[in-house]
Amino acid sequence: TKEKSNNIIKNLKYEVALGDGSKYEIKSEFSEITFEGNIETILMKKVTAIFTDRNNKKLYVNSKNAIFDSNSYNTFFKDNIIIKFGANKITSNKLDFNITENNILIYDNVVYTGKDKTINTDNIKIDIITKNIEIFMDEAMNNVKIMSF
Repeated sequence: TKEKSNNIIKNLKYEVALGDGSKYEIKSEFSEITFEGNIETILMKKVTAIFTDRNNKKLYVNSKNAIFDSNSYNTFFKDNIIIKFGANKITSNKLDFNITENNILIYDNVVYTGKDKTINTDNIKIDIITKNIEIFMDEAMNNVKIMSF
């Protein structure tokens, strides 16, 4: 049988220096560290994360829950996600921060609000190195909705 043990920690914080000079910081009010064999996974509640690129531009993520892989640093955020960068805001139900592939995928009820527009879509994918952004629907016959004001 697999050996499993858990530990609860308040106010846990991880800081990760990434290879391109950027950094990733994640913290939570409550965390449960779980081990299955040699794999450590952190179940986080009331989560705040900051991704700072090499030019010191910041992207903030807040969510109700997250699962953090302490080996790869990949993080799956879920529930009441709010992402802020500059004057822009994105809300969604799920976000995958994949450090190994250098991208952020925001999905499930995505709403982007900018200075003069709102976009409703299924997915927003951000390349954290190039800053390229893809906005797309799950099904090709559905359209991304853009409202200008």
